[in-house]
Amino acid sequence: MNKTPLYDLHVRHEAKFGPFAGYDMPLFYKTGIIGEHHHTRQSAGLFDISHMMLVSLMGVQAAESISHLCPLNALELEIGNAKYTFFLNEDGGIIDDLIVSRLDEDRFLLVCNAGCAEKDWDHIEKQSNEYQVTLNQLQLGLIALQGPKSEQVLKDAGLPVASMNFMQIMELDGDFDGWMVSRAGYTGEDGFEIAIPEDEIAAFCEKLLADERVLPIGLGARDSLRLEAGLSLYGQDLSDDISPMEAGLTWAIARNLRSGGSYIGAKAIEDRIAAKRKRKRVGLKPEGRAPVRSGAIILDQSGKQVGTVTSGGFGPSVEHPVALGLIDVDAQTDGLVAEVRSRQIPIAIASLPFTPHNYKR
Repeated sequence: MNKTPLYDLHVRHEAKFGPFAGYDMPLFYKTGIIGEHHHTRQSAGLFDISHMMLVSLMGVQAAESISHLCPLNALELEIGNAKYTFFLNEDGGIIDDLIVSRLDEDRFLLVCNAGCAEKDWDHIEKQSNEYQVTLNQLQLGLIALQGPKSEQVLKDAGLPVASMNFMQIMELDGDFDGWMVSRAGYTGEDGFEIAIPEDEIAAFCEKLLADERVLPIGLGARDSLRLEAGLSLYGQDLSDDISPMEAGLTWAIARNLRSGGSYIGAKAIEDRIAAKRKRKRVGLKPEGRAPVRSGAIILDQSGKQVGTVTSGGFGPSVEHPVALGLIDVDAQTDGLVAEVRSRQIPIAIASLPFTPHNYKR
């Protein structure tokens, strides 16, 4: 089992561990999942996301290579800005979702999901062979500080983040030479992701945790926070047989790339958009207090299966179960039920996100 550079810190802070994407990761700490969830919404929560893969892609054809790998106009992405996008297969299915940031004219940073790291690296290498680029997996630790007090906490720690807006990135110097900070996250709250040399990351995290506004947060609260924010998880809500249109992510493809382009899967995306989707992502609110988990089938009033729950849990902020699902576009949505261990739980279509996003624009 792999360990992140912050493993010993998690032990000192009495984390409960569990396996995730090949890593021994903190699931929760002594505050507990619900307490960690509320603390992040109200103050600042510190997450270890060092299991994610950071890739540097640089060279005179870096932008062209990115524009082939993703449905993204990389040439038009301004230096210091980041964009949510995905790798697609030739059928228009999602290989992985990721963040692409432009660090300089010919230099980009890709942040990829830990569970997809090996296949993503193989895909990037293979598809970049015909371009004049250099690829490197960066050996940096990665943390996220999320919540309404995260900006002030980082300012007090010496990081010049106040002028940053959502989906912007900067490289630091001086005492923070070799660090990168982006205003982004996976909770729906304002927050930052910070890449730090592995030999410096633990000391900085201990400095943050000495601030009473900051608590360590595990994967349990990370999941409940992203679910309330209506954010998809690869491997559950996204996969290589789910298209961006089905996943509610058409917005992430520029309009001029929805009818063709040089990226992998462009023809399939054009054809799928023209043919209209047959299923769609929805928010779901189960009746009662019991969560409905991933894999539960959704039935209409006649007992016909019309969808599947892709992610589900309890939303501490909204005080009821929350879920995401894929259902047939033409399904009758009155009287839906989710089948859970031979029980049928009434489930209603709900607007997303369950809690409002609080990004700094």
